[in-house]
Amino acid sequence: MFSTIIKKSLAVLAITGGAFAMSAAPALAEYPEKPVTMVIPLSAGGSHDLNARIITSVIPSYLGQAMIVRLTPGAGGQKGSLEVARSPADGYTLLFSHNYLDMLQQYVDDLPYDPMEDFIPIARVNYAAASIVVRADSPYETFEDLVADAKARPGALKIGHSGNWGAFFVPAAQIMRELELNINMIPYPGGGPAMQALLSGDSDFTMAFPSALGELLKSGDIRVLASAGDERIFEGVPTLSEVGVEGDIGYMHRFVLAPAGTPPEAVEKLRTAFAELAVDDTFIRLMGTLGESIDPMTGDEYQVLREQQSVTYKELVDALTSQ
Repeated sequence: MFSTIIKKSLAVLAITGGAFAMSAAPALAEYPEKPVTMVIPLSAGGSHDLNARIITSVIPSYLGQAMIVRLTPGAGGQKGSLEVARSPADGYTLLFSHNYLDMLQQYVDDLPYDPMEDFIPIARVNYAAASIVVRADSPYETFEDLVADAKARPGALKIGHSGNWGAFFVPAAQIMRELELNINMIPYPGGGPAMQALLSGDSDFTMAFPSALGELLKSGDIRVLASAGDERIFEGVPTLSEVGVEGDIGYMHRFVLAPAGTPPEAVEKLRTAFAELAVDDTFIRLMGTLGESIDPMTGDEYQVLREQQSVTYKELVDALTSQ
C-alpha cells in the first residue's frame, strides 16, 4: 500500500516537475533582439557610405532595432565581403555591396569565398549611373576635349578609380576599349579616396555617382562631362551615348546580402523592413537630397538578376582581357 502511494506521488512529481520545467524554459527571442551591423566593403565618403547613412537613419522604425554601419575596406572589397561570409548566419551581420564586387570579381581573382553559395540577397535598394568628373579648373570643358587629349598623349592622362574591376574601373575600361584610348588607371580604396585624389590634383579625372557629387557641384569644385544612362542626370550634361559611347556602361546596383544559412524568419523580417523602407516618405525625401533613385527589388527578384549578371560579366571580362 505504502509503495503504491510512493509510486503515485513520484509520478505526480514527475508530471508537475516537467510542467514547471516547460514553463520556466525561456522563450526564443524574436529577431532582432539587438542592433544589426551592415558592413560596407569600401572606404568612407563614397556613394555606399552616403546611401547607408540614410538607410540606417530610417530603417530602425521597421526593423525594431538600430542598424549600425561598419566600413571595412581592403583587397578590392574582399576583406569586408569575407568578414560577412564568415560571420554567424544569424541575421545580425549584413553586407551592403554592389554588382561588380558581387558577380564580376570572381572572374578576375581567386576569391576566399563563393559569392553565389555564401550569400543570399535581402533586397536591392537602388541603382545609379556613373558620371565622368573633372576639377572645375580642368582644361577639359567637354568629354570630347578629354578624349582628344587622351588620343594626342597616349598614357599621359590619369583616372583615379575605386579599385580594380570595381564600379568605376569597369566602365572606364569599356570606354577606353570602345574609343581606343590609352589612359593610366590609378586604383584607390573607394570612391571617396578617388574623388579626393582628383581634388588634390593627383588624377586628371574620375567617375562618381550622384550622391557623391551634389555638394561638390554646389561649391563649384568639379565639372561633370558626361553621365551613363538613357536620360540626362544633370542639366546641360550629355549622356555617354550622346557623346558616342554605346552599350550598357556605368550602372551600379546597391543591395544588401546576408550570409547563407540565415534563418528564414530573420530573412523575412529583413526583407519586409527594406520593402517598407522603400516607400517611407522620409527615406524618399532624403534620397532625393542625394540625387539618388529608389528602385527596390525583393531578394528573390535580385537573385534572378545576380544570375544574369554572372553570365554577362564573364563575357565582359573575357572581352576586356582578350585584347
